[in-house]
This record gives sequence, structure tokens and C-alpha cells, in this order.
Amino acid sequence: IDLLHFVSFLKHHYKDNDSLESAFVPPRFCGDVESALNHFRKYFFSLGHEARTQKHIACPDKKSACKRLNMFLRWMVRDDDKGVDFGIWKQIIPADLICPIDVHVNRVARHFKLIERKQTDWQTAVELTDKLKEFDIDDPVKYDFALFGFGVEYKDIED
Repeated sequence: IDLLHFVSFLKHHYKDNDSLESAFVPPRFCGDVESALNHFRKYFFSLGHEARTQKHIACPDKKSACKRLNMFLRWMVRDDDKGVDFGIWKQIIPADLICPIDVHVNRVARHFKLIERKQTDWQTAVELTDKLKEFDIDDPVKYDFALFGFGVEYKDIED
């Protein structure tokens, strides 16, 4: 049922659009990724759906850290020479991205005092991104992979 909705949505979207980027960019977009993710979720479910399908699309309005969607945006927006990030979307810029935060990134960020919030939610992802902007205001999310890798490698570090 969930997969059928995803396929139906993509079929509907690509009937009138050449890229999925437009599904994320609301009218009068001003670089606010929070509004972009909320817009995407609303648009994704605008066709009607089973209630159970909602669990697959996170959004800041629901206080989610939106790890998967932030990672997807990172891949599509950032451009690197390593082939990890594609950089094919241009309406969102790297400076506006929010750092994907998972258990590994969370643990390392707390260890290095990059975040203070106790819970891991949207506000925590924004807090981490704001701290990373102190290192690179134009591309704070570039540190995501290093934080993640450190967290995977050193599972025994503490907050």
C-alpha cells in the first residue's frame, strides 16, 4: 500500500514536472529548508493516502529531525568531487541545508559540545547546523560525513 502511494505520487508529479526538486520548493521559496520539507510532506499526501503511509515521510512540523530527507537534500544540493553529493538541484543552496542527525552524529556532536539539547529532534538538527556554520557558513553540512564516520568508528565515546 505504501509503495503504491509513492509510485502514484511520482507518476502524478512527473506528469507536469521534469525534476523532483519542484516538489520540495514551495512557491516564493526563500531558502528555508524547514518550510521546504513541510511543503513536500503536504504535497506528497495531497493525493489522498492510507494513514499508515504517513510514517514514511518525516517533517519538521511533527518535530522530526528528518534525517533521511535532510540526507537526500544534501545529496541533491551539494556538489563535491568525490561523487557522494550530486549537486544537481539549484533552488536550494548548501548554506541552507540542515545537517542530517542520527545516533552516530548525535553522539559525536554531544561529545564535542556542538549541541546542548537533550532530545534529538528538528530543533537539535538546526542547533547542530548553526554550530557547524561557525566553521563554514556557506556549507555547514559538509561536516556530516566526518561526524557520522567518527561516531561509527568510536562507539564508546560518551556525551
